[in-house]
Amino acid sequence: MNSWKKILGLSIALLVVVTLAACGGSSEESSSEVNQDEISIGQINWAENIAVTNMWKVILEEKGYNVKLQLLDMGTMMKALESGDLDVSLEVWLPVQDKNYLKEYQDTVNFSDATWYDNAKVGLVVPTYMEDINSIEDLNKNKDKFNGQIIGFDPGAGTMEVTEELIKDYNLDYELTSSSEPAMITQIGEAVKNKEPIVAPLWSPHWIFAEYDLKFLEDPKKVYGGVEKIHHATRTDFADEYPKVSEYFKNWKMTDKQIGELINSVENAEKPIKGAEKWVNENQELINEWTKE
Repeated sequence: MNSWKKILGLSIALLVVVTLAACGGSSEESSSEVNQDEISIGQINWAENIAVTNMWKVILEEKGYNVKLQLLDMGTMMKALESGDLDVSLEVWLPVQDKNYLKEYQDTVNFSDATWYDNAKVGLVVPTYMEDINSIEDLNKNKDKFNGQIIGFDPGAGTMEVTEELIKDYNLDYELTSSSEPAMITQIGEAVKNKEPIVAPLWSPHWIFAEYDLKFLEDPKKVYGGVEKIHHATRTDFADEYPKVSEYFKNWKMTDKQIGELINSVENAEKPIKGAEKWVNENQELINEWTKE
């Protein structure tokens, strides 16, 4: 009988310990969103996107989150946000460049009202030494200089789609070629070095304007729009699971000088994450404004 009582007592004690441990673990996990699964942020191979995605990886990991960057094109990124396979996209240009994505996914993806950059510009650019070409309307009569080509970047990017619309609207006898942003930048650099003609769709903010003397062509029909603003987007239930991070993104604002210095730091570092770490360390006061609770 004593032996049976001892066994029963030990069993009850063990059950209580296991139950308390389970309850304690559940309570601790539900009280802190940093214990949830990793946050996945989509990354596009554009200079400013690489800069801000690495910046947020540094900021959030310092806060205790586990952040994974996924290199995707814009179309795949939107589909992944819709399906819930991706948490965040940090760069959506509105009202013009990414209008087609907004139209297609506005009911299944959360596009932020908040913007982090309010003075963006998009258009066709040529080197400033091409003094006789100042408007998109000058392109057809100079087709031979450019071999009838507009040098583009990632297929499926909003700006590439708008450029296709622009070719139709201006009845340009040009072909838009696609590759990647680094390949396009390389071609621009080689053309400028050799004082050759080149025309390409570009945007500001971008480090290339500090490197080369380029000018935007006038767009009388406003196909590219005027001032663009950069938003972020998340899967629809992200804010419910990560309310603090959602507030960080809403508080996020950058000036020309800040984004330019960030891009420069990332571009000149051995690895993008190292450049982002350096910039974050030098701008803690600004980071604290974004992440205040």
